[in-house]
Amino acid sequence: MTNAANVSILVVEDGQSQREMLQDFLREKGYETFEAGQGEAALDLLARNYVDLMLVDYKMPGMNGIELLERVKRINPEIDVIMMTAYGTVETAVQAMKAGAADYIAKPIDLDELLILIDRISERRTLQRENEILREELGRKGVTARDIIFKSGAMNGVINLAGRVADSRATVLVQGESGTGKELVARLIHALSPRCDRPMTVVNCAALPETLLESELFGHEKGAFTGASQRRIGRFEEADRGTLFLDEIGELSQAVQVKLLRFLQDREFQRIGDNRTLHSDVRVISATNRDLNALIREGTFREDLFYRLNVVAITLPPLRERKEDIPPLMDHFLRRFAAQNGRPVTGFSSEARDLLLKYDYPGNVRELENIIERAVVIARGTVISVRDLPFAAGERHPGQGEKKRPTGLNEAIEALEREMIQEAMNGSRNNQTQAALSLGISERTLRYKLKKYELK
Repeated sequence: MTNAANVSILVVEDGQSQREMLQDFLREKGYETFEAGQGEAALDLLARNYVDLMLVDYKMPGMNGIELLERVKRINPEIDVIMMTAYGTVETAVQAMKAGAADYIAKPIDLDELLILIDRISERRTLQRENEILREELGRKGVTARDIIFKSGAMNGVINLAGRVADSRATVLVQGESGTGKELVARLIHALSPRCDRPMTVVNCAALPETLLESELFGHEKGAFTGASQRRIGRFEEADRGTLFLDEIGELSQAVQVKLLRFLQDREFQRIGDNRTLHSDVRVISATNRDLNALIREGTFREDLFYRLNVVAITLPPLRERKEDIPPLMDHFLRRFAAQNGRPVTGFSSEARDLLLKYDYPGNVRELENIIERAVVIARGTVISVRDLPFAAGERHPGQGEKKRPTGLNEAIEALEREMIQEAMNGSRNNQTQAALSLGISERTLRYKLKKYELK
């Protein structure tokens, strides 16, 4: 839970008893609080005090809640506002969210729900501040952050965790479907680590047969096997004092797994054909798109190796579960490929943008990148249209087979929330810590939602 002592809250409510009740409740929970009975008084108070969050009543005499929200956002757009209303219509909620409200809550106020909203907003603010610091740190180290494009809370949590483990020696296991950006996260960790002045060495474990992979990792002596015409220095030796990224770790043979386990335990290894024990100071980051727990049950992956690799686990959600990241990624790829190919393409038609936002992207960010590159290259004008997108007539188009749309905003939000929580729990095998991280919410919030939606 967020440290309440670090959050200041202004309660704006014309009903004195309601205002005092909320202020007393929040003070008991450790929050610094201010109170105002109307909009003008709230603005006067903001001029003299720093406030993180405001609880604003929608219906007040004089300036109403929406008008106050708009004035507040002009003064300081970083102040978050929760709109309180007894008039919980869809129109009111939509109007508040369009005006910049972080969320809204209906009266009579459920105090547990209010705490969850405050906690969620505070955690998001903390993650955003920490990620800004990470970007500044990358800039100081001369590393561009141009490929770290995201908006979702889920990716906020992923990037934040990567930044927090970067300066340690811990091994990291990055999990996620193909194309979600696992190597990008590994490069971020390396760039923020004390080893950043050394290169990050990348080995794709699925790209080489067993004998060649063992030689690639650990090296060999001349004559160690047929074709070994000279000594080869392996990647563990080569990456001394740096970072070794092992992609597709689930493809390792049993023999290579044994040697990797020994290295992770003792930091020792031997070249093929040599009895001498060598040492190397290497930080290992591995990645997989496979279910290592299932491979352990099948007997094809060592459980002891899994625990050595999985000291810190970072799970990247698929793009279909973080669709708010699609628009900034689309615009980023368009600018990059237009510049690379000398094309005057500057945007998307509304129909093309709608189609791209609805698509599920089984190939994740990599597929989106390829779609935009192709569209930029073949576009006939300055705008990408539907005819420039590679959805063939026989394919399942985005939106086909979709469920009936909910009729109200509350119903739509709850349906989406329920679906995302269920998918996160399935993806983490009911590990609430991992599920909460992938959703970008606290475990407390997750437990509340699981109970609310009666999810197992």
